Amino acid sequence: MAATDRAIELTTAAAHAAADKLGTNIVAYDVSEQLAITDTFLLVTAANERQVGAVVDGIEEKLRELGAKPTRREGNREQRWVLLDYLDLVVHVQHTEERTLYALERLWGDCPRIELGVQEDR
Repeated sequence: MAATDRAIELTTAAAHAAADKLGTNIVAYDVSEQLAITDTFLLVTAANERQVGAVVDGIEEKLRELGAKPTRREGNREQRWVLLDYLDLVVHVQHTEERTLYALERLWGDCPRIELGVQEDR
């Protein structure tokens, strides 16, 4: 079963919001076949802690406009890796060092990529 239309809509909106806040290396995966808990993962890199916070705030604001609120938010205090759980979508906003260290693409890279239509989609 592929990701729902709603999950794709939220993922794309979150990606655009992240790009607007200068998030980089923005990629999304359809993980619906591998995980029962969510449909998509969105990965975003931010250059420093302050930018991590700005990207997270931008994503939350945009998705709130679409009627979505995160059910869980983790990593807020350190601003190095913030996870936003929207049930159908899980967003990972990572500081550059955490993105390199944890390399989530290695774990989920065999899942289908979602075309996001943002400049940093690579």
